[in-house]
Amino acid sequence: MPSSSDSDPLLARADGDGMTEEDDGIDVAAVDHRGRPAPRASTGRWRSALFIIAVEIAERFSFYGVSANLISYLTGPLGESNAKAAAAINAWNGVAQLLPLLGAALADSCLGRYRTILIASLLYILGLGMLALSTLLSPGNHKCSNTDGGTPCPPPSGLQMAAFYTSLYLVALAQGGHKPCVQAFGADQFDASHPREAVSRSSFFNWWYFGICAGTAVTLVFLSYIQDNIGWGLGFGIPCVVMLCALAVFLLGARTYRYYASDGKQRSLFARAGEAFGAWRSRRRKSSPLAVSDSHEGRRPATQAPEYSAQVDEEEQGVVIRNADLVEEVKGVLRLFPIWATCLIYAVAFSQSSTFFTKQAATLDRHVGKRVQVPPAALQSFISITIVVFMPIYDRAIVPLARRCTGVSSGITMLQRIGVGMVLSLVSMVVAALVETRRLRIAADAGLADLPRVPVPMSLWWMVPQYVLFGAADVFTMVGLQEFFYDQVPDKLRSIGLALYLSIFGIGSFISSGLVSGIDKWTSERGPSWFSNNLNRGHLDYFYWLIAALSALELVVYVFFAVTFKYKKKAAAAAVG
Repeated sequence: MPSSSDSDPLLARADGDGMTEEDDGIDVAAVDHRGRPAPRASTGRWRSALFIIAVEIAERFSFYGVSANLISYLTGPLGESNAKAAAAINAWNGVAQLLPLLGAALADSCLGRYRTILIASLLYILGLGMLALSTLLSPGNHKCSNTDGGTPCPPPSGLQMAAFYTSLYLVALAQGGHKPCVQAFGADQFDASHPREAVSRSSFFNWWYFGICAGTAVTLVFLSYIQDNIGWGLGFGIPCVVMLCALAVFLLGARTYRYYASDGKQRSLFARAGEAFGAWRSRRRKSSPLAVSDSHEGRRPATQAPEYSAQVDEEEQGVVIRNADLVEEVKGVLRLFPIWATCLIYAVAFSQSSTFFTKQAATLDRHVGKRVQVPPAALQSFISITIVVFMPIYDRAIVPLARRCTGVSSGITMLQRIGVGMVLSLVSMVVAALVETRRLRIAADAGLADLPRVPVPMSLWWMVPQYVLFGAADVFTMVGLQEFFYDQVPDKLRSIGLALYLSIFGIGSFISSGLVSGIDKWTSERGPSWFSNNLNRGHLDYFYWLIAALSALELVVYVFFAVTFKYKKKAAAAAVG
């Protein structure tokens, strides 16, 4: 069993592609699974990272197996409206993406990343199992729907709703512990201080995202078909089995991992803040007039005064040192806030791909040939397919070419990479608005405005470009954000850094939920809602134009802060813009 405090390490010094002189000996900062100094030749590097990548692929398979087609389940067997379902999904996603802050704090303060991953995996298995069992309480069938094609659904029971949402938020809690620790634990297997390993670590983030997107592509095609055509119980049960297998794989790699023992100082930002505050309160009590009066009443010998004074001085010095360290860490986190804030609208746009994009696709002609009908949620696989295709091109072609032009080891800086993705996201929302305008016009011309259960005579391929653009945007922005928040936080807070990256999408989901609920209420009072259950009478195009306008405004503000940002490490610093 590894040390319980394996957080905040110096990264392992190993090249994943063969042995070097630096592979000899031990890494004094790391320990192996027995708690002894970790041999460089048999621990860490790509061999260990591949176990961890496999676990993350399984986790993403399971998470997207629940979330990708969730709007179909909510508007189907659970009988919710489009707007209510979208708002509920965004709220759940928001919680799921904010809980990593708690998971990271627990990992950094007491549990360590390894144990946090184990506990989160067990919670995942429990939550997914409960979710699958909750579908057995449904009085309807998997093909019913209250918003588009299929027979109307009977109202769900209160027991089913309670079981469903309990298990759903248990999955969110599990993801909160799993997500910030697995990626940081994988990146910890590489040495950021070594020039060659710094490049390898950057590639790790690329291939990490490549792997999870490959798993997600399979999920979206395979599980969405099962959920739409066979049953929701099986569709939610398969992710449970996958997570069980993932836990076994993670344990198989335990002998190869590098763990980092705590020296008593590597606690989370929150724990150190509490310690500093407690020490400050203690100092105030000892230096107060009441404390002095009490000491006189006890007739303490005068000879003890110098000893007491020296003790107070020593404690005060310790408090000053702890507070100074805490201030520097807080500053290190707060300096990232402008970048964090200016990426929130990107997260709002991102959340549409699993909600309203899916409902749009459900209204189209989704036949490929005469017999095959594509599940609406399966179109999200084009995001993952784009990433799988484009990521190797970016890593092996674009980065080396850009490196020769810019002199930056990663080709372009992290902030430049994020900015390119934000531009592509903006273009994607514009394309989505134009496609929805066309869909509404075709529905009206075909006389289908009041016939939502009849497919609009428009091919599903019209929606593919907006998914592809989202996938290309993710290659730049998602991976760029992961690397940025891992690299630019203080070294002791890397789990917190990745949790901050995830919190962008949590807050973005809450913003999206608030926008949907507010706009739905405002437009319903003045006519058909933009998110009407009959999308042929709604105006998703207006909503997409609104997000595009907000994205453009966000991009302008982001460029200002990106140009003025100073990187933590001089070796990574480069002109931005």
